[in-house]
Amino acid sequence: MSEKLIKPIADQDIIDCIRIIRGQKVMLDRDLARMYGVPTGRLNEAMKRNLTRFPPDFMFQLTVEELKVLKSQIVTSSSGDDTKGWGGIRKLPFAFTEQGVAMLSSVLNSEIAIQVNIQIIRVYTRLRQFLLNNLDNEDLRKKIESIEKNLVKKDEEIQTIFKIIKELLVQEPTPAREPIGFKIPKK
Repeated sequence: MSEKLIKPIADQDIIDCIRIIRGQKVMLDRDLARMYGVPTGRLNEAMKRNLTRFPPDFMFQLTVEELKVLKSQIVTSSSGDDTKGWGGIRKLPFAFTEQGVAMLSSVLNSEIAIQVNIQIIRVYTRLRQFLLNNLDNEDLRKKIESIEKNLVKKDEEIQTIFKIIKELLVQEPTPAREPIGFKIPKK
């Protein structure tokens, strides 16, 4: 039984799935499973059956706090199928470093996994080369720091807005006030 060759995944789609967690560039199990065309559970089962191939510098499981931070950074959430959003997650996701992603192709043992891994590794290599080429570029470093600060500030502002909206929704209605002006006594 031969597997069909897949249509290449756009580099930007791969880049969009790379996250920085614990100071490392990683990809989440659900994103990798989607790219490989397998359920997240199948990907995790293959990894767990070959756990010795995934030391902590290749793969780790997110903590509850890391998942909360990740959700707040992404801002969107959906319900249902965990391959499409966050709503269906029942277990904490696993994060795979570049080396962990490379190891996945050997444990999934499919032509699709091999092809997708080649694409992912090429993207990681291009990102690393880009960073090396621009490492001395002080302007780029400052721009990135500025973007990070703005994102944190915007996130705090959005959280403040939602807090105020919630407080307004919870407040009890104010009682009707007496009209302003002179009262003419009734005779």
